[in-house]
Amino acid sequence: MMTNTKSYAQKLEATFPIKSMREAFYLPEGRIYFDGNSLGLMSKKAEQSLYDLKDSWKDYGIDGWMQGEYPWYFLAENIAQQMTQIVGANKEEIIVTGSTTTNLHQLVATFYQPQGKRTKILADELNFPTDIYAIKSQLALKGYDESHLVQVASRDGQTLYEQDIIDAMTDEIALIVLPAVLYRSGQILDMATLTTAAHERGIKIGFDLCHSVGAVPHHLHDWQVDFAFWCTYKHLNGGPGSSGALFVHKNHFGTIPGLAGWFGSNKEKQFAMSHTFEPAFEAGAFQLGTPNVLSMAPLIGALTLFNEMGIQRVRERSLALTDYMLQCVHDFLSEYQFTVCNPIDHQQRGGHIYLEHKEAARICKALKERGVIPDFRAPKGIRLAAVAMYNTFEEIYDCFTILQEIMETKAYEKYTNEREIVA
Repeated sequence: MMTNTKSYAQKLEATFPIKSMREAFYLPEGRIYFDGNSLGLMSKKAEQSLYDLKDSWKDYGIDGWMQGEYPWYFLAENIAQQMTQIVGANKEEIIVTGSTTTNLHQLVATFYQPQGKRTKILADELNFPTDIYAIKSQLALKGYDESHLVQVASRDGQTLYEQDIIDAMTDEIALIVLPAVLYRSGQILDMATLTTAAHERGIKIGFDLCHSVGAVPHHLHDWQVDFAFWCTYKHLNGGPGSSGALFVHKNHFGTIPGLAGWFGSNKEKQFAMSHTFEPAFEAGAFQLGTPNVLSMAPLIGALTLFNEMGIQRVRERSLALTDYMLQCVHDFLSEYQFTVCNPIDHQQRGGHIYLEHKEAARICKALKERGVIPDFRAPKGIRLAAVAMYNTFEEIYDCFTILQEIMETKAYEKYTNEREIVA
């Protein structure tokens, strides 16, 4: 007799010591939302801080730069301070600015300094495409072709072996850019080990935290990571297109940014309007143009919730939820040819699970029609993220019983096995 029942899921929720913060979020009525690793839901505090910043524009006009509860001139630094425990950094090492891609361009332009035979950038073949586009673009700007991009191969098409990455750290490598968590499989790379290995070989290394920040703890400062960059609209729940952020270790304070812009200036001299760029000493130097105040605004409230729960407790609850997801895969889907492609070990598993099935696109459409919001990844991937802050064990049970019914009745067959425009 199966013990995995709805009452069992309800008991898990009732007895788990770390509670969700569901009441703090706007939850889609009648739907189970498991796509927080693509776009997190809106919290009530994020909504309020957006209204607050909107009102500061209305009430103060130009004086909003220095007046109000959240003066815009220091907004990037003040929000960055809220991220210190999330990424394990000093407040001066973080700045909220740009987007994932613009920040990567800035950091590669700064830290990619080819000399002698060290002319190549090391990345991997499983990374999110925007990182590879940016790296190739930066190579071209320095006069190098794509042969100077070394991409570590995956042995199984889903994960990477740290030793394979370390073996590729040859004396031709000038810079390394890797994901902290692989966006498909959710594998966590051992950033501390990789950073130590890179530095032993005289190579600077940076990480894309887009799929790890807000889901797993980091210790960027202690690990001696040279730089990192991330978006804020996935696990951090900052809203669609919310401003990105970057980290530069204090060891590199005073480094001249590869790309200069007026908001990277020393703040005491920024409005002197000199044509000689005098950058800020800390991570603020890596800003470019005027901050997108209204795109930053929801982060004020959203990050408050993270600091209330604490990233360690977020991680504990997240692991329990994904453990239960994997149990449900075994209990409800074992007959239907699903393949679990995410790591099982807690040290390697991020904030979502990743399943593959030859009918994945059709299955995702059937799930959405029945009120479950998954994430499809071509050609046959299904990502499901149970977010610690607002998803529950009971929702997981309901999702997998719905999925079992879809497979049993072959309800997915009425759909085309093609992705929608936005997957």
